[in-house]
Amino acid sequence: MSEALNPETPEAVLDDDADQADEEKPIKLRKNGLYPGVSDELAESMKSGWADTELHGLEPIPQAAYTAARRAALSARFPGERLVIPAGNLKTRSNDTEYPFRASVEYAYLTGNLTEDGVLVLEPTSGGHKATIYLLPRSDRENGEFWLSGQGELWVGRRHSLTEAEQVYGIPASDVRALTDALREATGPVRVVRGYDAGVEAALTDKVTAERDEELRVFLSEARLVKDEFEAGELQKAVDATARGFEDVVKVLDKAEATSERYIEGTFFLRARVEGNDVGYGSICAAGPHACTLHWVRNDGPVRSGDLLLLDAGVETHTLYTADVTRTLPINGTYSEIQKKIYDAVYEAQEAGIAAVRPGAKYRDFHDASQRVLAEKLVEWGLVEGPVERVLELGLQRRWTLHGTGHMLGMDVHDCAAARVETYVDGTLEPGMCLTVEPGLYFQADDLTVPEEYRGIGVRIEDDILVTEDGNRNLSAGLPRRSDEVEAWMASLKG
Repeated sequence: MSEALNPETPEAVLDDDADQADEEKPIKLRKNGLYPGVSDELAESMKSGWADTELHGLEPIPQAAYTAARRAALSARFPGERLVIPAGNLKTRSNDTEYPFRASVEYAYLTGNLTEDGVLVLEPTSGGHKATIYLLPRSDRENGEFWLSGQGELWVGRRHSLTEAEQVYGIPASDVRALTDALREATGPVRVVRGYDAGVEAALTDKVTAERDEELRVFLSEARLVKDEFEAGELQKAVDATARGFEDVVKVLDKAEATSERYIEGTFFLRARVEGNDVGYGSICAAGPHACTLHWVRNDGPVRSGDLLLLDAGVETHTLYTADVTRTLPINGTYSEIQKKIYDAVYEAQEAGIAAVRPGAKYRDFHDASQRVLAEKLVEWGLVEGPVERVLELGLQRRWTLHGTGHMLGMDVHDCAAARVETYVDGTLEPGMCLTVEPGLYFQADDLTVPEEYRGIGVRIEDDILVTEDGNRNLSAGLPRRSDEVEAWMASLKG
């Protein structure tokens, strides 16, 4: 990795104030930089001889009409108030390297823009709001920022000009470097989405309240409960790419056996990066007893023939919609008798849960349906004393089922998390909602209350379900679920 001239720990520090963009601060040397400075001749040379690369006639992003409708709904909810929604800033991983940037969900949902430091501001007007997207403009060629700054164009790549951004996102664009001063001078009621941009929050510190800002965050979370047509399409893309990633994994299980769970993680990650933006969350590649650890993301254990592999993974699209799918696969291609017994019980529970997903149903119905089946199995196997109603009332099945049976899905893997309880878990399903159905049974390796043959077996089956006008659609139906179908599918992939 080349040694960047990072403005945070710079060899050359430039003035980022929009009103003094042409004035350079004195060169500040990096402690261990290889160049002592920039000569006047080099600085002058770097100012000229560059072609005009402005792009013209750009097409709007596919979701532009949808983001406009979302902003209109937000405007109608908070008339007469200034609304500030930041994308967030780069976060340091270590020293002068940053984590890959991911825009805040609220900002991406309302703009479609995914670049760091952006801020959407809705200014109140007599007829609603005027939206402006505040962005970093192109790197300045006159003051040398484009080649001296660690975030300059020659280091991290070209940004859209503000004119280009207006064409792409369908929103008037302004220089974000002037925004904090403007916000400090703002009058009237203001709300901001907190937790993403400390500079923006500091500029508004005497104008906002935690309670009012939370109302804004909750509204934006609940707005995402029902997906529009564009979002449903993106979720299907994410699921389809995820299915191909699962196929990739099955084809290389022999290589994983020779190495570790890391081979599975890396194989799926390749598909996520080729077809999408990233993985939507840390992939769970849990072989053997690791399948009993719900969020096993260390992925450093052995992969052994005869064990099960619980693979819980999802591709995130370029628009930040993620799949969330789980399959529990026999590493050697065939379930043992006890593995099949447990797997089939979870499959039966998932079938009951999926059947309960329909418009007008209570959100909790699919969870209750799945848990009832699992409780019945545990009583039937003699692992817990019945009757089933007693088990469910006391939650005794939870020793082995552990988690809820699903969650909303979208731009976050656990989407709409800030929504009110009465509109989410105590709410009613509507067409356009997308949720996971993912029952599981987990028999810990050290659980002395179950027969030894159960210990160390963990099974989860998870699919992404879209609520439709007349029922539901399983977006991940292309991946086999029934135990015999899974075995046949794996055999066909292994050739």
